[in-house]
Amino acid sequence: MIWVILAAAIIYKVWKVLRKPLKYWSDRGVKQSKPWLLLGDTWITLFKRKSFSEFTEWLYNMHPNSRYSGCYQFYIPTLVLRDPELVKQITVRDFDHFTDHRTFIDSDDDPLWSRNLFSLKGQRWREMRSTLSGSFSSSKMKIMFNLMNEAADNFVQYFVNKNEDLIELEMKDTYTRYTNDVIATTAFGIKVDSLVQPKNTFYLMGRRITNFSGLLTSLKFLGYLLIPTVYKKLKICILDKIASEFFHRIINETIRTREEKGIVRPDMINMLLEAKHGIQQDYQDVVQDYSDNTFATVHESNDITKFRQLKSLTNEDITSQAVIFFFGGFDTISTAMCFGSYELAINQDIQDRLRNEIKRTFEENNGQITYDVLLKMKYLDMVVSEILRKWPPVSRTDRVCTKPYIIENKSPGEPKLYIDSGITISIPIMGFHRDPLYYPDPEKFDPERFDQADKIMDYPYFPFGCGPRKCIASRFALIELKALLFKLVLHFEIVPSSKLQQPIQIAKGSFTPAIKGGFLFNLKKLSL
Repeated sequence: MIWVILAAAIIYKVWKVLRKPLKYWSDRGVKQSKPWLLLGDTWITLFKRKSFSEFTEWLYNMHPNSRYSGCYQFYIPTLVLRDPELVKQITVRDFDHFTDHRTFIDSDDDPLWSRNLFSLKGQRWREMRSTLSGSFSSSKMKIMFNLMNEAADNFVQYFVNKNEDLIELEMKDTYTRYTNDVIATTAFGIKVDSLVQPKNTFYLMGRRITNFSGLLTSLKFLGYLLIPTVYKKLKICILDKIASEFFHRIINETIRTREEKGIVRPDMINMLLEAKHGIQQDYQDVVQDYSDNTFATVHESNDITKFRQLKSLTNEDITSQAVIFFFGGFDTISTAMCFGSYELAINQDIQDRLRNEIKRTFEENNGQITYDVLLKMKYLDMVVSEILRKWPPVSRTDRVCTKPYIIENKSPGEPKLYIDSGITISIPIMGFHRDPLYYPDPEKFDPERFDQADKIMDYPYFPFGCGPRKCIASRFALIELKALLFKLVLHFEIVPSSKLQQPIQIAKGSFTPAIKGGFLFNLKKLSL
């Protein structure tokens, strides 16, 4: 009997020890989730009870009457914000306390992953951001637009040339071929056509380096979260080694060729090479650039003027920035296009209105579409803005507290919250975008929300993040989306395939939003 009592006492003691870290928020008077031992709240996505985007929305709605609540990524306490003013306070006004994203890999372990703009921290991030900002101004986008426009033309022409009036496609795979070709030409200086050559090396390596599905990758992330010291000693890389070596080789060969032969091409490599050789950006051109002031466009923070630019970049730095650009554009833009196609397919009145604007613009400009022409298309901008509201490709972003901070209480029962350095702050973009308080009938696809943008300017809308660490390439992403939508809707009617599962269900095991059964649509040829 005594052994039973002893065993029970030991089990109880172990349970208390394991349970204590999962009371971090409740001990501070913060409403929190109901985490599992060892797994925290991660069990919900780990066991595929919810998709990552659904999980994000669930966290946002967990305590609807609180400005924030607590959850746990395994044993890591995370504060979930649900008050727009608090988001602005943390990401903008008090940015100095929350300068970094959460990362868990040292530069020595996987430099291609850890040296990119997203992963860099502190002063190094400030210098890199300042150095790269000018590469994404509207003037630079105008230069790169011709490359992007050519990729959109090639994409659409491939299907126009098919001797079929109705073409059935799985759109996720199809759209990644467009985003791949855009990134190849604008970021790596390589021309490929991934529809004509579906197994070209660049596309296959791009799929390989951006593929985070599968047990092995999950174990890598899990290991870095739970036993980072062991993984660092073993030098286990997150990114696929073969794909990483491929992109290293491509960048090094491109740089060597351009420097030896004096080749200048209007792409990102050229802009990064300018930075490598110490050509400084004009701050004022970057921060005062409002020539493409569409609703979703992110403008560079005035704080950029406080940052010192890097004197030069290494080839490793250039490769890392090019690869994160691949990450930022390969999957997210194709995902936005997939859900955009879905919404246009089931809302034919919206598709027809968009097509009318496209045809009118096409005729008025004699078929010559430019960066400035796309920016003037109001309804196209409304449609893209609504796609990014309802289906943000990145459902949440984060910040890490870098200096101790206090969130003052604003209502009875709310604690004065002390946030220690190292605590993760989560900003659930999907939750804000689907909140009926800000967007009535949020499940409805309604571009008219953005008809008069000033009416909802104070509402939380941040498909590209917020504050100084918001996405540097929003202009690029928006024009890439608009260029393809313009050409596609001009030549085709997008209709659901009979094989499309309706109503759609979000795939539970997907990190980025996807639907069960795939994005199956038909392109119905139109005569111009």
